[in-house]
Order: sequence, then structure tokens, then C-alpha cells
Amino acid sequence: MALPPKTDEAFLREVDEELRRDKLAGFWTNWGIWVAIGVVAALAALAGFLYWQHHNGEAAGVEGEQLQAAYDSLGANNAAAAAKPLAELAKSNRDGYRALALFTQADVLLQKDDLKGAAAKLGAIAADTSLAKPFRDLALVRQTSAEFDTLKPQVIVERLRPLAVPGGPWLGSAGEMVAISYLRMNQRQQAGTLFGQIARDTGVPETIRQRAVQMAGVLGVDAVASTGATARVITPAASNEDTKAQ
Repeated sequence: MALPPKTDEAFLREVDEELRRDKLAGFWTNWGIWVAIGVVAALAALAGFLYWQHHNGEAAGVEGEQLQAAYDSLGANNAAAAAKPLAELAKSNRDGYRALALFTQADVLLQKDDLKGAAAKLGAIAADTSLAKPFRDLALVRQTSAEFDTLKPQVIVERLRPLAVPGGPWLGSAGEMVAISYLRMNQRQQAGTLFGQIARDTGVPETIRQRAVQMAGVLGVDAVASTGATARVITPAASNEDTKAQ
């Protein structure tokens, strides 16, 4: 005898549900342990990241306090007390603190007139490719300033010429050293042109611009022209003694 339609549908539903239960049981039998391992691994990774983030923040805070303590000691003219925290921070794996510590160590050495030691510290910053370029460029300019009297003019020109460009942030300090080096090499035209560029660049500190105006004038370059104008070589006016001689 055929089953009534309703009974047939109920039977099929029971079979379908039983089949799903069997499949689910088989899945957990075959893969359940791997799913559990994956969940545990994900939770462990999340916990590790949160711990690292917390630990990193605490370590950065400690180094910030060390740096402030060193600055406080230096402000109180106690360089000896600042030496230890600065030495520790100079080995930090945090780029900013490492660079600041090295710059500060160099400043302390400059105050002691230890130009060679300061140049070595600044050179370490300039050569550290893990640091941002502004840090390295500043260190290179300051290193060259500390070594200026001991370096050959050509070395200074080759080292700083890439930084001594109009509109660049280092035109004033780097450009002035390059221009003086040109003078030492008896390349007066290049020196005058560069002094003129420095004098007309409004981004250069005023004291450097004033010196550049004077030097450009001595070298026969019109440094009063409007910004962006090409330097114009002029003949220096005859001195009073020359006029009297005539």
C-alpha cells in the first residue's frame, strides 16, 4: 500500500536531517581538531599582537622619560648624569630616539670643542640608512661643519652640492659651505652665483642671507634682484683709493 503524501514528506525530511547530522559528525571527526587548532592559533596571535602593542608603548614611554631626564641633566649643566641614558638611547631600535640621542651626544662633544668626536657621531647618523632622509641630511650638514677646516674644498663641494640647491631646505647652511669652498678653489664665478642664489631665497635664515648678499656683492653678483631671477655678474665699483689714484 502506498504511503499517504504527508507521511512520505515527513519520512523524507527525517532522512534528510539524518544525512546532514551524519555529514556534520563526519566533518568534526575528520577536521574538528584542525579547526580547534586554527581557532587557538588565531587567539594566540591576537593576544601576542595586543601584548606587543602594549609592551612597545610602555618601552617607548620609558625611553621618552630617559631622554627627558638627559635633557634635564644637560639643562642643569650636568653632562655626566646625561651620559648614561644618552648612551643607552643611542642603541635604541626606535629610530627617532636613536637619532635624537646621537645628535645630543654630538652637541655635548661640540660644547667640549671635540670636533672630531662630534663629527663621528654625526657621521653615524648620516650613514644610517634606516633613519629618515631629513635626519641624515641634517647630520651630513652638521658633520661637514664640524670637519670644515680639515677637509679639502673639493670634498666639501662633492659632499654638499646635492643639498645646496635653490628652494631646498639646506641651501643656506650647505650652500654657504659649498660657496666658500668654491672660493678656496679659486672658482669665483661659481661662488658668486651660489651666494646670489642664497641671498635671494626667502626660505634661508636672514643672517645667512645677509652674509650672502655681502659676499655676492664682493664677487660682482647682483644679489638684490627679485626672487627667481638669474644672477647677474656686475663689475664692482672702484674703491675711493682707486678713484684718487686716477
